Amino acid sequence: MAKAKSAFVCTECGAEYRKWQGQCSSCQEWNTLSEVRLSAARPGAATGAASTARGGYAGGLSREVVDLASVDLSEVPRLSSTFAEFDRVLGGGLVPGSAVLLGGHPGAGKSTLLLQTACKLAQSRRVVYVTGEESLSQVAMRAHRLQLPVQGLKMLAETSIETILAVAERERPEILIIDSIQTMHLEDIASAPGGVAQVRESAAALTRFAKQSNTVLMLVGHVTKDGSLAGPKVLEHMIDASLLLEGGADSRFRTLRGQKNRFGAVNELGVFAMLEHGLKEVKNPSAIFLSRNEEQSAGSLVMVVWEGTRPILVEVQALLDESALGNPRRVAVGLDQNRLAMLLAVLHRHGGLFTGDQDVFLNVVGGVKVLETSADLAVLLAVVSSLQNRPLPRELVVFGEVGLSGEIRPVPSGQERIVEAAKHGFTRAIVPRGNAPKRSPEGMEVVAVDKLAEALDAL
Repeated sequence: MAKAKSAFVCTECGAEYRKWQGQCSSCQEWNTLSEVRLSAARPGAATGAASTARGGYAGGLSREVVDLASVDLSEVPRLSSTFAEFDRVLGGGLVPGSAVLLGGHPGAGKSTLLLQTACKLAQSRRVVYVTGEESLSQVAMRAHRLQLPVQGLKMLAETSIETILAVAERERPEILIIDSIQTMHLEDIASAPGGVAQVRESAAALTRFAKQSNTVLMLVGHVTKDGSLAGPKVLEHMIDASLLLEGGADSRFRTLRGQKNRFGAVNELGVFAMLEHGLKEVKNPSAIFLSRNEEQSAGSLVMVVWEGTRPILVEVQALLDESALGNPRRVAVGLDQNRLAMLLAVLHRHGGLFTGDQDVFLNVVGGVKVLETSADLAVLLAVVSSLQNRPLPRELVVFGEVGLSGEIRPVPSGQERIVEAAKHGFTRAIVPRGNAPKRSPEGMEVVAVDKLAEALDAL
């Protein structure tokens, strides 16, 4: 009988070694190698050529090379998820033969979103929902509480990949949902479910089946304390789309952000509201992020950020207070804290306003995380408003990138941002000169600036 082999795998990066060592040579982390047992080679397995078990990972097995010009470019039909916001993040819908990984913190609504999608799709398509974390009665109770149509949805409570693939071969579903990949295991691998080897090989087996059978595979993934997807990094390389569902426990709004997508734009954003009957899509996110008080207050300003393929208006708030510490605090929620320190230095050098003795607090309303530099000018003007205790006009909207020399740089899609602001009733905009339109929207005054000093004078 063949002897079982073992390997040592890094739990941080997934690198494999033949023997144990204290430090991983790949990611330089210490004490992260864990032993996993590998299955012995099956009798009669192919050695000189690729075995059929591993062959055809990206689709049908092909041993012929083809010319790129001869590849069929016909549009692949997409399946609607029944959620317009979900389809937006996916790039237009679910692609047959693709693997989608949905991650998020516990309680974010991953299982709720997929259960709603599965129940609605099951009314017209073949859907199999595999649950490894909950019993069938628990899933049925949630579906009853959310008042979902349950007829036609095939359920399976199983964690064995071999059993799941056998059922999938028999049922031939169009959509296969796995909740979650961290609970799945292969019999040939001796490590516990959730381990590096189990997650990697389980995802590889499911992805191989999805591509060979043209099935849409949707996986639920856990996240670590820092919000990144748990498991080996190779898991994110295997799948076609990686989505992250975010939302604080104190907020009823959830944001679905695309981190990787082979069939659409990256960093696309979908907004949902968690209600009594599950997640409901928010078709106009700017409306919920602009729920401002009627009374004008210093330090509050609206900016236009670009998320994926659409502009969104969000409010940024700044609060400056005299610091009692030798090293004043710089706190930014929803923005990069290091960039805030840089912008304050630019404000002092090129705007003549000193904030070295002030605690600076910044917050983006609604829990939105702004990842682009178009918020620079709005952040500085909000800081100036709070520093001088001077409220800014409610009808003012601002966007633009600020350079280290005090110049205001243009940002992508400036025309679309201005049009979106005009639709929501804003009548004045301070924008980079490179984004100034040849003809301003009706009822809006556009002030184009080149330097930070000009923007401060425009207030």
